[in-house]
Amino acid sequence: MIAPLAERIRPETLDEVVGQQHIIGRGKILRSVIESGEVPNMIFYGPSGVGKTTVANIISKRSGKTLHKLNATSASVSDIKEIVASLDSFLSTDGVLLYLDEIQHFNKKQQQSLLEFMENGKITLIASTTENPYFYVYNAVLSRSVVFEFKPVSADAISEALRRAVKILDESDYKDYVFSCTDEAIKHIANVSAGDVRKALNSLEIAALGTAIDRNGKIEITLETAEQATQKKALSYDKDGDNHYDIMSALQKSIRGSDPDAAVYYLARILSAGDMISACRRILVIASEDVGLAYPQAAVIAKACVDSALQLGMPEARLPLAEAVIMLATSPKSNSAYNAINAAMYDIEHKDTGSVPRQLQNAHCDGEGNLPKGQHYLYPHDYPNHYVKQQYLPDNIKDSVYYEYGDNKMERMTKEYWEKIKETS
Repeated sequence: MIAPLAERIRPETLDEVVGQQHIIGRGKILRSVIESGEVPNMIFYGPSGVGKTTVANIISKRSGKTLHKLNATSASVSDIKEIVASLDSFLSTDGVLLYLDEIQHFNKKQQQSLLEFMENGKITLIASTTENPYFYVYNAVLSRSVVFEFKPVSADAISEALRRAVKILDESDYKDYVFSCTDEAIKHIANVSAGDVRKALNSLEIAALGTAIDRNGKIEITLETAEQATQKKALSYDKDGDNHYDIMSALQKSIRGSDPDAAVYYLARILSAGDMISACRRILVIASEDVGLAYPQAAVIAKACVDSALQLGMPEARLPLAEAVIMLATSPKSNSAYNAINAAMYDIEHKDTGSVPRQLQNAHCDGEGNLPKGQHYLYPHDYPNHYVKQQYLPDNIKDSVYYEYGDNKMERMTKEYWEKIKETS
């Protein structure tokens, strides 16, 4: 059985690895560690197909350690014990390097089983994860390891890997023919692979299998064939992982930053991944958190757009949702309501705020200990401008200020109105 193209052309040296120059480029930290020959316990963090396994393989060859690979989705503690049992064999004289893929799928007990062997040096651990290790890796394992972040590979770097793959295919699988791939096809595959080298190489392999040999013995992958092989752009998005929250965060921060172009782009990313519900929820939050009292009507408009989207369904739902994010991005901004409620909740959680003032309590019969008798509530509608000064906060926090008027037209007008009313009352 022939191995996939991505496996057959896997780089054997650091110089052959595309991308990750921020950690494996000459003079960079991970490269220096690898070249030193002393391999510490490490955690590789980053999306799929960006070179984590490849670099682990290279480390194993340079270190002389026997490489064992486990995937945490299917491995167990007994698998680790089996590896430890092999330490006394002549095959493991230089020690064992354990590459544990998707470590976030190991529970706390399973991760703890690694500690003893990490500390006595019997096992050097290289764990990889697509999730943030500071959230998913047990702290004791994390503290004994060095974390390196792998980033999505640029389209230019992926193009470099694709050209290398074409050359290898021409010299191996298609050595009896003239095999090539147009620059347009390579560029397309690289652009739609979302930073995933493995995805790009798989698409190239499909395109090669789907290209017929012409009468001159030539096989040329064209842009049309590449488009058919890739079908739909690979989107880096998971509905409950880091990437999901990164994109949601980017949507909200783009709207908060009043950039409608970025807002529409991140909305499109979310909708293309089929996660309309998350987009709807975040839009409703933004209307109150970031636009707020600068344009109170934004919450009403956002709700109407979300309701329309939910009734329409995709693909039509993209239209009212796009309207909502553009409206929010171009609206004046205020977080005064957000700050006010947070400040009030902080006091409730951290202070003895006291009882509701007597004049605000629901009217009831005074007991013998209540003096003076009567509720003494002043009904604002009985006074000019429907306002009368009285204490509303509990005694313990009667001078607290939670709401500060925002610096925008709507709240400035409101502030001026109430300052004028209160001055004349």
